[in-house]
Amino acid sequence: MTKAAELLQGTLDLLILRTLELRPLHGVGIADRIEQVTRGVFLVGPGSLFPALHRLAEKGWIEGQWGALENGRRAKFYTLTRAGRAQLTKEKRHWTKVQTAVNQVLAEET
Repeated sequence: MTKAAELLQGTLDLLILRTLELRPLHGVGIADRIEQVTRGVFLVGPGSLFPALHRLAEKGWIEGQWGALENGRRAKFYTLTRAGRAQLTKEKRHWTKVQTAVNQVLAEET
């Protein structure tokens, strides 16, 4: 079994915003979805996830509302705000630039 990859600084915000673009989710659901989509490459623990959710909510990019899980327990479900959608667009553009630059460095012949 391989060790999960470490996220680059700022990448977690992008992954959370993108995950919430699809539908509202609670914290554990967000972490599970990121793990699922990345096929286990990124494992987001509560020590990283919940501070990130708090930070994104403070910036006005996501909102949380209490709701019930299928098992009847309460959880906070997060949704992307209009400002969050705009930020996601910016984050995607930035990520494309970063990805292109890293690929250029990796492809460079020595």
